Amino acid sequence: MPLVQIFVRDNNVDQALKALKKKMQREGSFREMKRHVHYEKPSEKRARQQAEAVRRARKLARKRIQREGGAPTPTRARA
Repeated sequence: MPLVQIFVRDNNVDQALKALKKKMQREGSFREMKRHVHYEKPSEKRARQQAEAVRRARKLARKRIQREGGAPTPTRARA
């Protein structure tokens, strides 16, 4: 795993911390750390990986349909 490097500019640690968190979130580091907190049974691991694969496939299909102009971009209802 490559090291994540963030530079602190003008002694602005808050901005650097925000950038670090965003990078780690994008790479999936937080999810990975949470997974290693407790032992995961092989059957649970398979189920999780299967669910992630289904989620990725649905997301890809949704994006493909939107690109082709099939369905409008979904909007969330605000309360």
